[in-house]
Amino acid sequence: MAAAISIANLTKTYANGQHALKGVSLEIRPGEIFALLGPNGAGKTTLISIVCGIVRPTSGSVLVEGHDIRREFRAARECIGLVPQELAIEAFETVRAAAAFSRGLFGRAPDPACVERVLHDLSLWDRRDDILMTLSGGMKRRVMIAKALAHEPRILFLDEPTAGVDVELRRDLWELVRRLRDQGVTIILTTHYIDEAEELADRIGVVNHGELVVVDEKRALMKKLGKRQLTLTLQEPLAAVPVGLAEWRLALLGNGHELQFTFDAAQEQTGVGPLLRRLEQLGIGWRDLNTRESSLEDIFVSLVGRGARA
Repeated sequence: MAAAISIANLTKTYANGQHALKGVSLEIRPGEIFALLGPNGAGKTTLISIVCGIVRPTSGSVLVEGHDIRREFRAARECIGLVPQELAIEAFETVRAAAAFSRGLFGRAPDPACVERVLHDLSLWDRRDDILMTLSGGMKRRVMIAKALAHEPRILFLDEPTAGVDVELRRDLWELVRRLRDQGVTIILTTHYIDEAEELADRIGVVNHGELVVVDEKRALMKKLGKRQLTLTLQEPLAAVPVGLAEWRLALLGNGHELQFTFDAAQEQTGVGPLLRRLEQLGIGWRDLNTRESSLEDIFVSLVGRGARA
């Protein structure tokens, strides 16, 4: 099956010398939800802007459903719906007019039924005749998505779609994203919320310093890079990790009341059994034990460095 988006050796250097993208190659599959993660300034928005024809690349190529974004710009752009981070709306338009006008921008014939369906999907139908300036921030965000969907694109870019919205709206948008994917729409999502990517994505790509650090299926990524932590709550605190436990590379936490062991759960020999036996040999008693598996956030931080956020 041909890729929905094919990116090859894409670079972007701005006039000030900033290398925003450095040889990025990536294929987005039809009908998948692809989450693009990376710290602020990593190059995510530049990548989206190039694919959507807003920014010109320095070198490399991008095909959108087989259309070259430079030679066949109009055909490529008609395939794409874009929801940018910024709330860009006309203050005095109505909700329905904004969606209908956006459809017309892409040369699509008027279709009130399509606009009505999109507004219903986004819980905007009851507000269809409201002036945009009277809406809340969350409702304006819904309108932005309605405008992006009005021309029935097969590819949808969501750049931080739930930034600054309440929990209820986040959940509503998650459900909408899943429904669109089930209808065959390809969705590329950037987000600051790691749990959002973990909840929605089929595959995940991590960008850092303009380079694509990793691309993999979400489950495969978590299995490959994820770790499991065993935490033992001790009966008596320790001042330091005993020399007899050095081979396990343990961390002493909680003012000496906890021993933490990080291991690869996928390995046949995890080292947990021998560790517990050695503790018994050394007379170190413990009263509680729990394990925790790495989250996507743990993996993200390990890839791009501590202090980073998507």
